[in-house]
Amino acid sequence: MVGLKIGGVPEHFNLPWRLAIEDGRFREFGLNLHWADMSGGTGQMIRGLETGSLDVAVLLTEGITKAILQGLEATIVQVYVTSPLHWGIHVPHHSDIQKVDQLEGKTFAISREGSGSHLMSYVKAHQEGWDLNSLKFNVVGDVYGGLWALQHDEAQAFLWEKYTTFPFTEQKKCRYIDEIVTPWPCFVIAVRNDVLLEHKDLIDQMCKAVNKRSLEMKTEENIVEIISWRYNLRSGQVENWLIETDWNYQGVEYPLAFDKVVNYLQMLNLISDKEKEDWRSKLFPKK
Repeated sequence: MVGLKIGGVPEHFNLPWRLAIEDGRFREFGLNLHWADMSGGTGQMIRGLETGSLDVAVLLTEGITKAILQGLEATIVQVYVTSPLHWGIHVPHHSDIQKVDQLEGKTFAISREGSGSHLMSYVKAHQEGWDLNSLKFNVVGDVYGGLWALQHDEAQAFLWEKYTTFPFTEQKKCRYIDEIVTPWPCFVIAVRNDVLLEHKDLIDQMCKAVNKRSLEMKTEENIVEIISWRYNLRSGQVENWLIETDWNYQGVEYPLAFDKVVNYLQMLNLISDKEKEDWRSKLFPKK
């Protein structure tokens, strides 16, 4: 039995992993997969892959792409969630901010540098035509740090997955004013290069197992109630999220998605021309 540690956000997107572990799906082919909740998001998982505290991570496409092009010794083995992520744009509940254009020049709370909340702030600023060099950030660690920053006026905006933050908007810990949708599949599975080299067959089987469990979950009769209970979400919210969300049931490759991600990162000056060079072989060295 091979033991590997996998990290992912403690959100509804990763329920197929939790269910597959609970069902013993990975142990069937000799893999003891230990799940670790990463409330700090993609930035925390990149650090885990760097230090070796994680073997596998399920993280945001744009964040891991940037990290690998800047030297992280990891490989994207598969797109995990094929649909885009709907990022809610949140402001302090007590503020008078009503529209996105009021956020120009304001401070954005981000979980970590290189995280999705960080990179998507650049994407939104670009869409709005703001000066990217004038963006201001406050590193807050996780969603709870972001809420604290909003409540204490240490940030005026915070981007996070809108269904995850919905309970907090009901509690008046923040206020949703708009959203931004990623222009690519949102989550991928990445593996440290040394782990992939040693356990490639197991990693392939792992991906197939979670893809299969994702399809089963999507069509389960009582899945809305299960997700609602596990993640403290209203049934209507879960129903909407399931309509918007698809996993990579067949393990399909999405090369054009990474073209878009890399070009976007370069356009936003988040990677250099040199870092972009030969990016396909850096992201997918075995393909």
